[in-house]
Order: sequence, then structure tokens, then C-alpha cells
Amino acid sequence: MSAPGDGAESFIAAVTPLVDAIGGELLAPERAGPDDVVLSWQGTAAVAVRLPHLSASLDRILAELRRRHGMPLADLDRSTKQQVVRTLEARGAFAMRHGVETVASALGVSRFTVYNYLNREQRG
Repeated sequence: MSAPGDGAESFIAAVTPLVDAIGGELLAPERAGPDDVVLSWQGTAAVAVRLPHLSASLDRILAELRRRHGMPLADLDRSTKQQVVRTLEARGAFAMRHGVETVASALGVSRFTVYNYLNREQRG
């Protein structure tokens, strides 16, 4: 995407990894809708960011963790699954509706097990 202004291309290149990490989409500023965020560079609109729907956020985080571990989360050992639950808790996964159920399914464990991992973290 090309944008006007000195260094705008470098600015867009710099924000692209962040936008990708959150599952956003880069748009030309003139295509921005009311819920999009327009980023300016040196006083000129350089790029717009369309933020993802929250409903897709947990799936995106789980996919990122699968890539990081190089295998399905259900195939991880118990200790690593506990670490994944801690990571997900830190990222707010369990504040989302059906978060525990979604995580339990991805890890191949029961909801009870996820709650146990969460309670263990709070105790220790």
C-alpha cells in the first residue's frame, strides 16, 4: 500500500507486524470506516487499520500458540499446557464468553482441568 508523505512507506512497514499480530487489516485512509483507526505520519493520514472482531481473537491467539509450539496444543505435555493456560490468562482469554470451553477443547482437556490449572496458578 502506498501512502503520501516522506517516510510513510517506512511507517506503514513498521506498523504492519503489529497489525498482523492483532489480526487487523491495513487499508488506504480513504477507505476507512467509522470504526477503523486512521494513523497519521507527519500530519498526513498514512494508513487505516481495521481492527478484528473480538470473537475471532481467541482463535487467533490459539493459532499463534500452535505455531509457536510447532504442534497441536492437545499434543503438548501437561507442564506446557499449564504454561499455555498462564499465557492465555495473561492475554485475557478467560474474560471472553466460552473462553474456558474453547481453550479446553484446543488443549484436549476438560473445563475442570483448565480451572484446576488456573487455580493452581493463583495459589502458587
